Amino acid sequence: MNIHKIVVGNLDTNCYLIIKNQKCLIVDPGDDFNKIKNEIEKLNVKPICVLITHHHFDHIGTLNDILNYYNIELIDFNNYKTDDEIITIDEFKFKMIYVPGHKSDLITYYFENEKVMFVGDFIFKNNIGRWDLKTGNKDEMLNSIKKIKKYPNDITIYPGHGENTNLGYEIKNNIYFNEMI
Repeated sequence: MNIHKIVVGNLDTNCYLIIKNQKCLIVDPGDDFNKIKNEIEKLNVKPICVLITHHHFDHIGTLNDILNYYNIELIDFNNYKTDDEIITIDEFKFKMIYVPGHKSDLITYYFENEKVMFVGDFIFKNNIGRWDLKTGNKDEMLNSIKKIKKYPNDITIYPGHGENTNLGYEIKNNIYFNEMI
């Protein structure tokens, strides 16, 4: 599995293409449809699904364009059932982990075999997402952090903005993972 990051929009949102055997999942197509479409064409991959971590404008700006152009399925909070459910789409297998706090519909996508998580605005390197926006909640954020700390430390975290990080690093170094809970 290859992961290709495309930074889009005025807030530099990370859109990811998760690629396996020339097929891809699109994570958080924030904005700039043409930039995303051009990358897909350049990589010569076929989109088969869109994964949305949460419905803030900077993560879904071109969602409808992507869905309509490629005629593909959407996976988001509305598909969530349980943290333990394994979802299989073609050759891709992942779990959806409900992690409210930044927003009430926030989902982390965990690809257990590959040891990667796509977390949207839940976790950033040395930081976490704001909880003072509409449907955000500090107590839910702290509970979500407690939940995610139970996963293996060697997971690579792909955030909605900024650079990648590692769960073990965040558990050790992120003030919100230690002093607030």
